[in-house]
Order: sequence, then structure tokens, then C-alpha cells
Amino acid sequence: MTPEPTGQTAGAVRRSAGALHRRPWLRLSLLLGAPLLWLVVAYLGALAVLFLSAFWTTDSFTSEVVKVWSTDNFATLLHDPVYRQVALRSIGVALAVTALCAVIAFPIAFYTARVARPRRRPLLVVAILTPLWASYLVKVYAWRLILSSNGPLDWVLAPLGLSGPGYGLTATVIVLTYLWLPYMILPIHAGLERLPDALLDASADLGARPGRTFRSVVLPMVLPSVAAGSVFTFSLSLGDYITVQIVGGKTQLIGNLVYANVTLNLPLAAALGTVPVVVILLYLLAMRRTGALRSL
Repeated sequence: MTPEPTGQTAGAVRRSAGALHRRPWLRLSLLLGAPLLWLVVAYLGALAVLFLSAFWTTDSFTSEVVKVWSTDNFATLLHDPVYRQVALRSIGVALAVTALCAVIAFPIAFYTARVARPRRRPLLVVAILTPLWASYLVKVYAWRLILSSNGPLDWVLAPLGLSGPGYGLTATVIVLTYLWLPYMILPIHAGLERLPDALLDASADLGARPGRTFRSVVLPMVLPSVAAGSVFTFSLSLGDYITVQIVGGKTQLIGNLVYANVTLNLPLAAALGTVPVVVILLYLLAMRRTGALRSL
């Protein structure tokens, strides 16, 4: 049996409860203190170390890191055309994947949120989430088999006189689109599910056709959800380096360069690693203006 609290203990508990009730900021600080501390130490601390190590150099003979401050690594990124091309290609791939995910996800989310029967909607959401339960590598290697020469995709397209894209930049975009598509469908599904039926009914009563209703009512209301999904697809695509190694052929993205330089030139790899971080921060600032961050 638990002992009865003494008068002093009960009084201390009441005083503490009263202090927390009068000071909401103190409750919030105690609640979020440990997670924020972990975030600062584990994530922001790692980013700080990454940024600092980008200013170091490497001994050309021993490949050992020399902790001498220099901006040579960033100068190399700015002046070497290879790194500029890879960075632009990586951003282009991330934007292409995001656009394809939005185009494919919208009709799927519209069906699951507005057309399907209410009893079936949870099952459809589970079906959308099911690919996320499979191993990342298993899915990518399955696509490698599909896209291979004389593979299943070539067999399907052969009667039409066509062939698959093979390995390369196009294959990378296709596979990344498949991998991150659920992250776009779910926010759009949630946004469409919150869309009031009264707005659609009012638009129809005022004589708007379906296309006008979509442009003037549905799309503006769901645009923050699309932007929220794009945060996931853009950032995940920009930082990916495994998919392009498996199905990208000779294509190089910025993640590959970071991986290749980790053992050979760690400061240069750190400088390369700051590029996607800066790009993602700029992208988040742009998406913040759409209200997307409030939908996450």
C-alpha cells in the first residue's frame, strides 16, 4: 500500500501545481526542455561541427585532416564547374520529383478523401502507407530489376515499339518519385478531408463548373498541404545518395560526392554537405510563406 502524503508534502504539491498553473511558460519549458536539449545537442550540434570542419584542410600527402582555418573548400565549390553542375542537377532532380509526386498524389488523395466511401478510407490510407513498411534497399533493387535491360519494363513496352529508360537520371527521378510519393499523398489527403462540404455546395449553387470549383475553391484551400508534402519530397530527394548509386548509372548527385569524399577529403565533404542544408533552409523559408509549416 502506498503511504498517505503528509501535510507538508501535500502543501508542496499544491504550491507547485499553483505555480505551474500561473506560469504557462514554465509548464511549456518543463515539457519541451528535454526534447529541445536533445535536438540542440544531437542535431544542431552535429550541423555546427559539420560547418566548422568545412573550414579545415587536408594534407595532400597523408590525407589527414589539418585543423587550419581556410575557405578553400567553399572557393572550390564556387569556382569548380563540376560541383556547380552537380549541385544544380541535384536541385533539379529534387524539384522534378516533387512536381511528379504532386501531380500523381492529388488525384489519389482526392479519391481517398472525397470519393471513396467513408468505411473504405482507412483501408486506402493503410494501403498508401504499406510501401513504407518495406525495406528501402529492397524497393530500390526491385526497381533496378524492373529498369534493367530486357527487364519487365522492356517486356511491357516492346509491343509498342518502345523501351525503358535504363539506368540514369530518368531512372533516378522515377525511383525517387515512387519512394517518396506517400509523403505527398498523406498531407494532401488530410487537407482535402478538412475541406468543408459547404464550400463545394456553395460553388455548385453559384453555377461554377467542376474545373472552376477546383481552381477557385479546392486548390487554394489545399495548396498549403501540397507545399507541406513538398517539404518532405524535396528534402528527402535532395539528400538521397543510395538510389542514384543503384539505378543512376554514371549520374552524380551531391550526396554521391559527399559520400565519395568522406574518407578522402573530409573537409571538402563537409563543405559539400552544407549545400543541401542551405538549400533546404531556403526552401523552408519559401514554403513558410504558403502556410505549409502549419500543416506539418
